[in-house]
This record gives sequence, structure tokens and C-alpha cells, in this order.
Amino acid sequence: MKRITIAIILAALALSFVLPATAAPDIRMSTTTSTENSGLLKVLLPVYEARCQCKVRVIAVGTGKSLELGRNGDVDVVLVHARAAEDRFVAEGSGINRRDVMYNDFILVGPDHDPAGVKGTKDVVAAMKKIQAAGMPFISRGDNSGTDQMEKSYWQVAGIEPRGAWYVSAGLGMGEVLTMAGEKRAYTLTDRATYAAYRSKTGLAILIEGDPRMFNPYGIIAVNPQRSPGVNHQGAMDLINWITSAEGQRAIAGFRIEGEQMFFPSAK
Repeated sequence: MKRITIAIILAALALSFVLPATAAPDIRMSTTTSTENSGLLKVLLPVYEARCQCKVRVIAVGTGKSLELGRNGDVDVVLVHARAAEDRFVAEGSGINRRDVMYNDFILVGPDHDPAGVKGTKDVVAAMKKIQAAGMPFISRGDNSGTDQMEKSYWQVAGIEPRGAWYVSAGLGMGEVLTMAGEKRAYTLTDRATYAAYRSKTGLAILIEGDPRMFNPYGIIAVNPQRSPGVNHQGAMDLINWITSAEGQRAIAGFRIEGEQMFFPSAK
């Protein structure tokens, strides 16, 4: 009996040297549909997960919903693109340690025959005035995402309250809205990366680009552990430090769709 007991102890000790160390706790991240729909996260996160020996659990929704999940302590970190909303999130004490991560741009897309006649200018507000005046169909995210907030700001500058049969507030993610716009031969505002991922499925053309008002920066913010004690703050900060490190920024710069760089690193 003593020999059997000793054998069991020795076997357990041997296994302790073979089994991997306990994995780090999962990190819960809410983010925009653009980082998910574009395919960026499928490239970026496995690199980080291999390093941290953990899993990043992603909830891809609009920026407004992403920040709300952070306020409620339902996630540990948020990666979003609506700077004014991000600053409010930090100022109210819901988030800390906001960092710049990357940027790309918004584009206005629509049917290649362009029935509203908006192509040929870089003025996104003038283009949206033309779409409204012509009564051409426009699909809005309608979900308080960063894209939705930017679109609403253009209508406000144009002095237009969009409503009527021509204007559809979908309440959907970017990929779904692009699909709908393709089916209805409608116009919509989108981030460039998601458009590139869906271009072949929708047949939509880029009609307006290059307006400085279409600049689209992304930030990452840790949920404040003093406001939400149950969050994995250590994991959140490790992810933030990695994504803004030289390695993380190279991974972002290396993400391409059909050879075209989609996001540009901006960590300071």
C-alpha cells in the first residue's frame, strides 16, 4: 500500500512539471462592429492571446452600447471610435487610462450610377443635402454607434432632420447596414475597413471620401475598477499596454484587405 501511495505522489509531482501554468483570467472587451466586421480582431487578438495565455471575450456592438456595458461593469475594457463620447465616459469616472490606438476614415457609399449625383466633391455635408433633396434612399445605422453619431452630426451641420420614406434607421451593425444598402441600392455612411470587407457582397461604390470631417480615430479605455470593483483591471491594462506597444501597433498596421492597409497606428 505504501509503495502505491508513493507512486501516486511521484506521478502527481511529475504531472505538475508537465501541465501548463494556470491561464490568466479572461478579458471582456466591448467594441464597435467595425473592428469585428472588418476582420481586424480575428488577426489582432490571437497574437495577444498567445502572449497572455488568456482569452479576450468580445462583444461587438455600437460605440454607445459599448460604453454602456463599461458603465455597468459588464466588460473590463472598451475599444471604440467616438471621441466626444469617450471623453464623457472618462470625465464621469466610468473609464480610466484612455489611449489613442489607430485611425481610418469614414466614406459615403452608394449605387455606382449615383442617382443623387453626389460624386465629384469631397464635401460630405453637401452630398447628404443632395441625397435628401433628391429623396434617394439612405440607410442609417440608427444604433448610437460612432458611425451613427458622426452621420447625425453631418445632418445637423446641413440643417436637416432626416425623416420620411427615403430615410431608414436600421438599428443594425455596419455589415448588416451595408448589406441592406446594397440590396436597396441606397446610400450609407460607413468606415472604410468594413466597406472593404463587404465590397464584393454589396456592389456599392465609394462616392465621397477625403473630407477632413470624415477622420475616424479609435481609442481604448479601461473600465474604472473603483466604480466597478468586479472588473479584471489587470487584464484590461495588460491588453491596453500591448495594443499600444510597438508589437501591437505593427499588428494593426499589418492588417490588410486585398492588399490595402485598413487601420493606421496612432498610439503615442
